[in-house]
Amino acid sequence: MARVTEGTFAIGEISRLVGLSQRTIRYYEEIGLLHSVRRIENGKRVYTDHDVRRLKFINHLKVLGLSLAEMVELEKIYRKQRNNREILPKLLEILDERAAQIDERVSQLVALKKEIREYQQRLRNKVLEVTLQEEPGTTGEEMHT
Repeated sequence: MARVTEGTFAIGEISRLVGLSQRTIRYYEEIGLLHSVRRIENGKRVYTDHDVRRLKFINHLKVLGLSLAEMVELEKIYRKQRNNREILPKLLEILDERAAQIDERVSQLVALKKEIREYQQRLRNKVLEVTLQEEPGTTGEEMHT
């Protein structure tokens, strides 16, 4: 991977490296999630290994269900405190909320699956009933015995 200068990446390079669009990376900078971005003489952004790790961490937090607003809030706390003492309990609280939401969604999906299976069985019974009624020499009563 070519470097802009030793220890830095151009936006296209970091975009490919972390799997985010260049626009998304710029947006993260605009909202304060990525604040250490430097610019070289011609105004081009340059990114470091720290920025790569940061963007990968942001992606991980997204997978865990954190919103960008929650991430910005955590970043503001960190910038003010410069340690994880307040961030970690807040992150745990957010993750507990996400886990509870997932549990609720799983319960809803299990109930939906049960409803689908019951409906499928009713439809199968109707198909069988119609099939038996259409067969010559059957009255359909065989299904009810």
